[in-house]
Amino acid sequence: MNEQELLSAVRKGIDSYNLIENNDKIAIGISGGKDSLSLAFALKALKRFYPRSFDLVAITVDVGFKNVDFGPISAYFDQLEIPYYIVKTDIYDIVFETRKDPNPCSLCSKMRKGALNTKAKELSCNKVAYAHNKDDLIETALMTLFFEGQFHPFKPNTYLDRTDLHVIRPMLYVDEPDIIKFANNYSLPVLKSPCPVDGKTKREYIKNMINELSKDNKFLRENLFSSCIKYFKDGLCQ
Repeated sequence: MNEQELLSAVRKGIDSYNLIENNDKIAIGISGGKDSLSLAFALKALKRFYPRSFDLVAITVDVGFKNVDFGPISAYFDQLEIPYYIVKTDIYDIVFETRKDPNPCSLCSKMRKGALNTKAKELSCNKVAYAHNKDDLIETALMTLFFEGQFHPFKPNTYLDRTDLHVIRPMLYVDEPDIIKFANNYSLPVLKSPCPVDGKTKREYIKNMINELSKDNKFLRENLFSSCIKYFKDGLCQ
């Protein structure tokens, strides 16, 4: 995937669901992974010619994992000329040391989102951009179906009334393998996840299951994605 292909896919997501409006100030949630770094690249490039004006900041929530170097990511945002903020937290100690939760993902995610939203509001942002891609969408849809008993993919645009923030997901039309290629082609400073449960989660279980089923049905991913898009268009995802 090259820059033009990424921009085209991201713009499709933005235009399809009216994710960006004039004078938005958007906080990009930066984990340091390939997805969030690619999203920052795309939004910065789109900002040059997109018909609606908007501003960007980038925010990383430092969970508190030891020996994590955010220096290369900070340098990347200097290059992009996007203000970059690191929010220090004790989430790791709470989740892994104090609570010792056997299923830590939900609590960790909730606390990270809370810290991200708080910083976004402090910076006068009205929107927060997550870098969820097409594969994330279908994996989440199946996770809610299998583990919660409902088909409930996350929405492209979600309003959080408690914080008066919109959460937007501009990368819904971008395939994960293409993001991997883009990150490699453009030498993005991808930070390897330091999480001790990385690769051992329910999401990983669903991802592996989809990969196995796709060997016998090459249309599986697109069929699942189409079901999610129809869900949005039919107004079922409230």
